[in-house]
Amino acid sequence: MDITLLAHFVAAAEAPDFARAAQTLGISRDTLSASVKQVEAELGYALFDRAAESTTLTEIGVAFLDDARLELTQAAGGSGGSRRSGGSGGGGKAKANKGKGRAPAVKGQPKLGKKRQSR
Repeated sequence: MDITLLAHFVAAAEAPDFARAAQTLGISRDTLSASVKQVEAELGYALFDRAAESTTLTEIGVAFLDDARLELTQAAGGSGGSRRSGGSGGGGKAKANKGKGRAPAVKGQPKLGKKRQSR
């Protein structure tokens, strides 16, 4: 299962409602809801009680929450640990490549790349 989907599920389960969970994650509420529905579809069980006013987990949802938290901590410790501990990973802003565009014309100098026409 995708780690992002698990993170969305855990955030939704821990927040009082989907709107606050989505705001915490920096995504839209519809995206969060779609992620949770995708997790439910992969498992084949309903994880949230949709009839409740607030975010309420079903019994299966409570059991799956512990497994999801465990898997998230293992994933964070396994692959991303070296980058957070000061490893020389990529990242940062990409710089624009200026390329080999035309050089600016300097007054009084011959144009680059053009030969003077002989008479």
